[in-house]
Amino acid sequence: MRQWKVVVTDWEYPDLRFEEAVFQAYGNIELVTAQCQTEEEVIEVCRDADAMINQYAPISRKVLEQLENCKVITRYGVGVDTIDLEAAREKGICVANVPDYCVDEVSDHALALLLSWTRKVTLANHSIKNGIWDFKVTQPIYRLRGQTIGLIGFGKIPQSLAEKVKPLGLRVIVADPFFTQEAAVEKGVELVSLRTLCKEADYISVHAPLTAATRGMIGEEQFSLMKKEAILINTSRGPIVNEQALIAALEKGIIAGAALDVVESEPIDSNNPLLKMDQVIVTPHVAWYSEQSAAELRSKAAMGVVDVLVHGEYPKYLVNAKVKDRVQLKLPNAEDRYAKLV
Repeated sequence: MRQWKVVVTDWEYPDLRFEEAVFQAYGNIELVTAQCQTEEEVIEVCRDADAMINQYAPISRKVLEQLENCKVITRYGVGVDTIDLEAAREKGICVANVPDYCVDEVSDHALALLLSWTRKVTLANHSIKNGIWDFKVTQPIYRLRGQTIGLIGFGKIPQSLAEKVKPLGLRVIVADPFFTQEAAVEKGVELVSLRTLCKEADYISVHAPLTAATRGMIGEEQFSLMKKEAILINTSRGPIVNEQALIAALEKGIIAGAALDVVESEPIDSNNPLLKMDQVIVTPHVAWYSEQSAAELRSKAAMGVVDVLVHGEYPKYLVNAKVKDRVQLKLPNAEDRYAKLV
């Protein structure tokens, strides 16, 4: 029986027990761990790998062209912006993510940021701990009911958020070029253009994936359209928002504030002006996390490797579907395998 080599290119967990548990059930998988930061480091450890599990290490065209045996790359997370998808397709390498592991966590976190900013919870807590007991430091606070939240992107996470904010009395508008009016009506939201969303929303929550088309899509033009009371919430990817334009909009009072779980460069620089603004809440890219979601993420990322190497199937969460032109595998039949993980 052939021994498969699977490399974890980089990871920030205390151990790899969930991945190991998945692979141990099959017996012929060698798990190799690394902490790669550069293309050269990835090439060195992964050149002869049969599969890779990736977190943040760059899987560029340069890297992919040096891989001799790789059949599948899975990523810890929803976004796959660390991986050159077209180069992977050309090499016949399947790329998979885990799109459903943290729907509740991220939508809960976006809601928490919304409520914390709206009720000035973070500001009030900071003021009290600095010796100021005075509700006036939180002024102004506006009633949530009757206001409008605009969701940029309307995949699983923002759909979950929409259902959570409706009982609070918020009107929900959505900008998503891949969503239809019929589907919007079915979901009880209003489909609008990005321009209209920027003009009408009191709260703007970013949920688009990071692609070449969405990088910097919220910039000076979009901020100029927003209400001066508007709050920007981002739990997606930092580079979707032009950070310099955001800082300028906050400094000039073009918008009222921001609540960010992601920033353009992570970890955030200690000199970043956002950290000195009372009208900004920042959390450390933690929206995805719960104990349950972490276990689910890691187990499913490992199972995507098993789909391809052991069962000869396309991974359940195949991202680069066009790879089917280059490699012929069986259709996914993994429901029972995945059901045992959750």
